[in-house]
Amino acid sequence: MKPIVEVAGSFGIAEQYVEMYGRYKGKLDLSMNHDLRNRPDGKLVLVTAMNPTPAGEGKTLTTIGLAQALNAIGEPTIAALREPSLGPCFGMKGGATGDNRAQIVPADEINLHFTGDLHAITSAHNLLAAMIDNHIFQGNSLQIDLSRIVWKRAMDMNDRSLRQIVVGIGEGNGNVHESGFMITTASEVMAILCLSEDRDDLKQRLARMVVAYTISGEPVTAESIGAVDPMIVLLKEAIKPNLVQTIEGTPVIVHGGPFANIAHGCSSVIGTKTALKLAKVVVTEAGFGADLGAEKFFNIKCRQAGLSPDAAVLVVTVKALKYNGGAPKTELDQPNQPALISGLANMRRHLENLVKFGVPVMVAINHFSNDDDDEVALIIEECKRLGIQATISDVWAEGSQGGVEMAEALREMLNSKAASYAPLYSNDLPLRDKIETIVHEIYRGAGIKLSAKSEAKLKELESGGYGTLPVCMAKTPYSFSDQPSLLGAPENFTVQVKDVTLSAGAGFVVIHTGNIVTMPGLPKTPAAHRIHLDEQGQVAGLL
Repeated sequence: MKPIVEVAGSFGIAEQYVEMYGRYKGKLDLSMNHDLRNRPDGKLVLVTAMNPTPAGEGKTLTTIGLAQALNAIGEPTIAALREPSLGPCFGMKGGATGDNRAQIVPADEINLHFTGDLHAITSAHNLLAAMIDNHIFQGNSLQIDLSRIVWKRAMDMNDRSLRQIVVGIGEGNGNVHESGFMITTASEVMAILCLSEDRDDLKQRLARMVVAYTISGEPVTAESIGAVDPMIVLLKEAIKPNLVQTIEGTPVIVHGGPFANIAHGCSSVIGTKTALKLAKVVVTEAGFGADLGAEKFFNIKCRQAGLSPDAAVLVVTVKALKYNGGAPKTELDQPNQPALISGLANMRRHLENLVKFGVPVMVAINHFSNDDDDEVALIIEECKRLGIQATISDVWAEGSQGGVEMAEALREMLNSKAASYAPLYSNDLPLRDKIETIVHEIYRGAGIKLSAKSEAKLKELESGGYGTLPVCMAKTPYSFSDQPSLLGAPENFTVQVKDVTLSAGAGFVVIHTGNIVTMPGLPKTPAAHRIHLDEQGQVAGLL
């Protein structure tokens, strides 16, 4: 690893802007954005993927490798990624910093406590929860209805037993009422930090958060609780983007970590805009498949931040396509052309959807050593038939050199095809119409079925002036539908909308579908079982 000041200097970042967190990690002072404001922006490229499978698709790996490869062919590039969460690191997924020759370092520190951003967000979230309960305990001058406190607690760990709890039990411990926990990545504080332009915007957004309702039905905000200023104090360092590097020394801004299945799934606006002022190309990612992360990147992040993306790269694998075509997960290493051909429908659907946002698209085939050559050729041929450039990515094994073909194809696309980005729907549409637009246009469902509770909430939000907000779909990542088992490219299903929640500070309405939850649980054999310190005191088993 290079000292982080050296990595920063390679892109013209003066040492005065780098706040050191050891030798290899740093935060970038927000004053730099003001000083760079007159520089032209670079090109913005989104890396997304087909629906995730047990075999793994390698979206983050491809993002890192592509950034390295672009630098290798002379295109100054910075990657902009999300911060990993401890929940998946110790749960089902493990680390989220790439792997082998396409990873960001120091991987163990980034995957664990990093620079403390997620801890700060957790603390700010829970400070607000404590102040709400204290306000009620101290006389409840705002007349908060205990049955309508909508602000839960948060923690950065998967723990299903905390989804629903009762607080205030015991004499002198407050007022008894129901509450619960969400994972920090689902917190509105996380979403706000990632969508804020600066500290002033952060403060204004925090103030707008609706945390409860009064007995007469009026919204109670974080500002009315008096929590905004102390929350800002807790978040004063977390709002600064983090600078690290790839294993080849390519700069990477890692900042914010909302999940795409229960939140908006994109790294911070501040981090992205900083990178755009520093590099010719910025490669960013959005979580899970393109039906979630990419949809929210275009409809929420880019819309709110005034970003105009220039291209998108869809990551696919031979194994994932076969899985979506019906092959059992235990047989994905075996040649199975019928399953692959059937699974190509999933890739086609994502490509069709990405084009709807007005950006040129290419496919990156994340290559595994045991992939069948004929099956790889089938993917390339199908993309050719669709008029889409497809290249093989060997960045896991070869780093930047394994991504040169991919990088050159992207450069050619950026130079020859102009983007005409536009969101999928207008803000003026009613909330229900926005949901149905996504269900019809992105998922290919027949329609939606609203629970009585969600229908009432939509009406309440529109009457309260929130009808112009975009919607953030909380949905399973494994299928285009709200049913995880419907693989491939299902059609004509009905999406069940079970609940609707307002994120007034973040600037969107969350639509809860199917069996999605905002606090995940650990799997039968969590990744925590294999994570340990080796004899040299180094973290092992995390990746």
